[in-house]
Amino acid sequence: MARVLAISSHVAYGSVGLASIVPALHWLGHEVMPLPTVVLSCNPAYPHFAGDAVPADRIVAIAEALAANGWLAGTDAVITGYLPTRDHVSAARAAVAMVRSANPAARYLCDPVFGDEPGGLYLPEAVATAIVTELMPLADLATPNSFELSWLAKAPVGNPVEARDAARKLAVPTLLATSVPDGDNRLANVLVTRDEALACSVKLREEAPHGTGDMLCAMFLGQLLNGNAPADCLSAAASAVDASVTAAHGLEELPLAGAAALWASAKALPVSAV
Repeated sequence: MARVLAISSHVAYGSVGLASIVPALHWLGHEVMPLPTVVLSCNPAYPHFAGDAVPADRIVAIAEALAANGWLAGTDAVITGYLPTRDHVSAARAAVAMVRSANPAARYLCDPVFGDEPGGLYLPEAVATAIVTELMPLADLATPNSFELSWLAKAPVGNPVEARDAARKLAVPTLLATSVPDGDNRLANVLVTRDEALACSVKLREEAPHGTGDMLCAMFLGQLLNGNAPADCLSAAASAVDASVTAAHGLEELPLAGAAALWASAKALPVSAV
C-alpha cells in the first residue's frame, strides 16, 4: 500500500477530479490524502454551478500541517490536477517540494489540466504557462490529453506517431497522452518513456462522460505504485476506464458506485508499439 497526496478539484455532483481519483487509488490498495483546489457543485460545463476556489495559501497551510504531523514522510506520490490560478500552481509546487523534502523517492504525476478539444484552452494562458514552467520540470510522469500535449510541445498530435514525437520534445521521463485520434473511430492512450512508446486503443464514443482523464491518470499511477510494468499499467488503466465509460451508457458522468466490480471484471486491452 502506498500513500498519495492528490491535489485537484472537488465536486458535489459528478465524476471529475478527486471524485474519480480517490476511488481508483483506493481500489488499487492505496491510501489517499485528497486536497481540493476548488469546491464546486458540479463541473462548470453544466448550465448552473456554484462554488469557489480554495485559497492557494490555505492549500499550502494544509500541506504544512500534514508535514508537521509527519504524514508526508510516508507519502509515496503526488498527483496534481485542476489548478485554477497561477497562485494554485505555485501552491502545488510547494506541496510537491514538501513531499520530496520528506521523501526524496516520492513520484510526482502532473496532469496538466488546462484545455481540450474542441474549445481549446479553458484556463487563462498564464496559468497553462505556469504549469509548464513550474510543475512539468518536476514531474516524473505527465498525463496530457492530445490538445494539451500539442500545446505543450508546439507540435501536431493527430495520431499515435505524432503523439510519440511530441512527447519526446518534452523533458518528462514518462508521459501518457490521452484521447489521441487513432483512425477507424478509435482513440489511443500513448505511453512514451525513454525506452519505448506504446499505444492502447479504445472505441471512440460520440459523448464521453466527464472525468475519464482523472480516472486514467489515477489508475495508471496506482498500477505503477503496485510495481507493475509500464505496458501492463497502460493496459489495466485503459481497460478499467473503458469499462466505466461503457457502463455509463451515454450519461455525462462516470458510474462510481459499484465501480470496483466493473474494474475487476474489465478485460485487458492489447498494447502495441508505436
